[in-house]
Amino acid sequence: MSTHKYSHILIRLVAAMTPFILFGIIYDSMRYYPNYLFNTIDTENVYNLEKSWFGISTAAGVMTPNEYFNINNCALGDLLSGIFYLLWVPLPIIYGIYLFFSDQKELCIKFTTAFLFVNLIGFAGYYIYPASPPWYVLQYGFEPVLNTPGNVAGFERFDDLLGMNIFHSIYGKNANVFAAIPSLHSAYNPIALFYALKARKSLGWISVLTIVSVGIWWAAVYSCHHYIIDVMLGVLCTIIGIAIIELIIYRIPSISSFYKKWAEWLNK
Repeated sequence: MSTHKYSHILIRLVAAMTPFILFGIIYDSMRYYPNYLFNTIDTENVYNLEKSWFGISTAAGVMTPNEYFNINNCALGDLLSGIFYLLWVPLPIIYGIYLFFSDQKELCIKFTTAFLFVNLIGFAGYYIYPASPPWYVLQYGFEPVLNTPGNVAGFERFDDLLGMNIFHSIYGKNANVFAAIPSLHSAYNPIALFYALKARKSLGWISVLTIVSVGIWWAAVYSCHHYIIDVMLGVLCTIIGIAIIELIIYRIPSISSFYKKWAEWLNK
């Protein structure tokens, strides 16, 4: 294959993946406008609600699931939780690339656009309701401390298990820890799962995305990075986002025509 042909494919692949690129730019830009500058940080209410709804009775009293897993964990759980969590964005990106190269380009760009749209809903949630993650309460209590550095929480056990600093390098760059609601980690793979189901010929992908989605939900709680409530709201973002974009936005004639023309250009 000639260099020109490679360049031709690369340009179109980047065009199809543009929503992922925009997601990264928008996410990174939020460090300059922290959500806690716009609304009050909640550290205690969500904790109490989690304990009320999902509390686990122990000899030491009622604990949140995060508190329970913080003292009841194992090497296998640490390993699996880390593996699942590392797939939160890479797997959807890989699925988007798969759609591009399997001649499902219109579905590919609709999927990548839906991914961006769900993120925008989630980002709005960050600013509407700044909230601390479970590990913050375990370490700092209920008093908001601005400019708190990111924390690997339960994933420290994964790094220690492998003798590597994978999660330390990721969360060391986290500029705002008060963006726990909704859990967008829990939202991403279900978006890809929806479009795998829509493709109706991706049994392997459906199986993998289902397992990874559930695995990430569990890992988010097991690692003390999210409450179950955060996870539920993250999944709700996916449901709302896909419903709006599939039932309303993509059905607008001008937008539908745009996507068809975009797909035709990608196929040239």
